[in-house]
Amino acid sequence: MNSNRKVSVFRKEHFNAAHRLFRADWDDARNEKVFGKCALPHYHGHNYELEVKVTGLPDPETGYVIDLKILSDLIREEVHSRFDHRNLNLDTEEFKNLNPTAENIVMVIYDLLRPRIDAALDLQIRLYETPRNFVEFPA
Repeated sequence: MNSNRKVSVFRKEHFNAAHRLFRADWDDARNEKVFGKCALPHYHGHNYELEVKVTGLPDPETGYVIDLKILSDLIREEVHSRFDHRNLNLDTEEFKNLNPTAENIVMVIYDLLRPRIDAALDLQIRLYETPRNFVEFPA
């Protein structure tokens, strides 16, 4: 078997969270103009779907790129425990001073997982805010 053949494995998870898109340094009118209904002051929620993609060479002993049980546990520890059923603006350190757009959320999730996954493996995160709207990092 060719030892230079990389494989991508995926783990799908989900979490539910509320947020509000706004900038505190802008007035309500400007926030509404830029962020629309997402700027309403009483927040709104999403059922986020998360895809974590890990790419690398399968281990010659196990055949795994990464043990998917271990990956699932990492996602639960780093993402689910922090964000599920939370108000991202009010309940999380990560978004106290960072607007919780899908773009920012996906980069935060990447930064939480990257140190926990072998540096020899490539990591990519895809986050669905709705079935039709999703972001990916790195691009």
